[in-house]
Amino acid sequence: MFLFNRDKGFENISIQDYSDTYVENKTDHMLVDVRTKSEYTDGHLPNAINIPLNELDKRMNEIPTDKPIIVVCASGNRSKSGASKLVSAGYTNISNLKGGTMRWMMSGKPIES
Repeated sequence: MFLFNRDKGFENISIQDYSDTYVENKTDHMLVDVRTKSEYTDGHLPNAINIPLNELDKRMNEIPTDKPIIVVCASGNRSKSGASKLVSAGYTNISNLKGGTMRWMMSGKPIES
């Protein structure tokens, strides 16, 4: 059972809960990395798609409405903005990955480049 923090219509999910629920259990979802293209290229969470925050409004058609969406950035700040934009656009199953890519790496989790 998750103990989430609710924030403006989306959940804040911990690295451990994300890993346990979505990675280890292979739960269907979309992981959206809202960092810049160069940040993404330098290293990102496995299976993340890159839609930079400044492109999110015009690329929402690439994000499904029928599965959980997890938004990630470097530390969790830009992803909160991205999650808020998705909620404002009518998405309902949105989570922000607390601590972002930095906390993911500090936890010893794998990174792709």
